[in-house]
Amino acid sequence: MEKISVIMPVYNAEKFIRQSINSILTQTHRNIEIILVDDGSKDLSGKICDEYSKIDSRIKVIHKENGGSSSARNMALDVATGKYIMFIDADDFYENNSCELLYNEIEKTQADYVIGNYFHTNYKGEKWKKPVFDFDNYNGFKLEINNYEKSFFIMNTIIWNKIYRKDFIQKNNLRFIDSDIAEDAVFSTYCYVHTDKCYFINDIVYNYRQNQLNTSVSTSCTKHYFEKLNTSYKLIFKNFETTNNLSFYRLLCARMLPYLLCKIIDSNALNNNQTIEVLEMLNWFFEQKELYGVVIINDRLNQIIEYINNKDYMEAIYKIKETKKYRMQISDIEKQKMYSPNEELYRKMLNR
Repeated sequence: MEKISVIMPVYNAEKFIRQSINSILTQTHRNIEIILVDDGSKDLSGKICDEYSKIDSRIKVIHKENGGSSSARNMALDVATGKYIMFIDADDFYENNSCELLYNEIEKTQADYVIGNYFHTNYKGEKWKKPVFDFDNYNGFKLEINNYEKSFFIMNTIIWNKIYRKDFIQKNNLRFIDSDIAEDAVFSTYCYVHTDKCYFINDIVYNYRQNQLNTSVSTSCTKHYFEKLNTSYKLIFKNFETTNNLSFYRLLCARMLPYLLCKIIDSNALNNNQTIEVLEMLNWFFEQKELYGVVIINDRLNQIIEYINNKDYMEAIYKIKETKKYRMQISDIEKQKMYSPNEELYRKMLNR
């Protein structure tokens, strides 16, 4: 049984970190090392990490000055000794057999990495009714970048529902960019365009906690945030452009464009002038809707993007404010549906 290095960046996560660490310690796959990187936490997170390191020798704790989750993960990658790498965020949690399920598949297939199914949960950790990937529609299979219809829906831009072969990471000199905004998306898309051996299993391996009432989104999405996001999105585009995979990229845009726009809509950290500056900066990305025939299923978002592409920014701002009021009145699940394309949308794009 080979060792898995589980990497967790930690910053001000005292409310949830015990549940997260406990979910790793109780794994049925016992040969693991847990690397907790305290990224300059100002609450009790660092002390909780030290407390756990005294309980279980498999835990390594690194304390560092605050530099963001990218630097924390990169530091952990430098000291990881496992044959395989997994990531977890300090407010999320595993199923008790997550490591075993992913380990068995990557050993069996000799894949570069393996993707698992997962649940969204609310702030209290209560799971949504359905997993992200429908049990009836998706069984285990090998992903192929040219298999747009089947593989695309599974290929997501997150890192924590996966297990990676460490030598695959090393061979490709993979590191997290110094951005901390969509850095996992840059990492994930690079992996996808450089692998020919990636598999999916339908077992639940992760539980992703949704932020309460979107409060952090509304206050943290500043102009600086969108500048960093812009840098990451350009790198993601480059990942697909340089490997001649823009046909696949257009499908990714169907997910990224509405997600980005909802971030702008939900932000309370931008005044009108700053919103215009953000829309001008990201205009190149919104233009890809027409360049690549991207379909956006939500009419409200479509109209805003049309204003942005026509550089009619004041009309776009008016519609953004109107949509913000609407989003404040609907549930978190309905909010997510606005920027989460369904399979019908992807099939519509494939048939165009």
